[in-house]
Amino acid sequence: MYPTPEEIKTYIQNGLSCTHIALEGDGQHFFATIVSPEFEGLRPIARHQKVYAALGERMKEEIHALSFKTLTPAEFANKP
Repeated sequence: MYPTPEEIKTYIQNGLSCTHIALEGDGQHFFATIVSPEFEGLRPIARHQKVYAALGERMKEEIHALSFKTLTPAEFANKP
């Protein structure tokens, strides 16, 4: 059974301090915008590694396609 967007959002929030998460998907393919102060000073690859760490084994078993954008709170506030 595939996870819902709300379940994936909860998984991320349980492993990462987030100020905003927007997640949409159809049960198999998901897209998320994740805003966290933990991304401050990190390069994109390190930010993605934090998200993957929060999701853990779920990325191998439950979640088949997840693409996401990672932003700091300042980047999110200045987003056009």
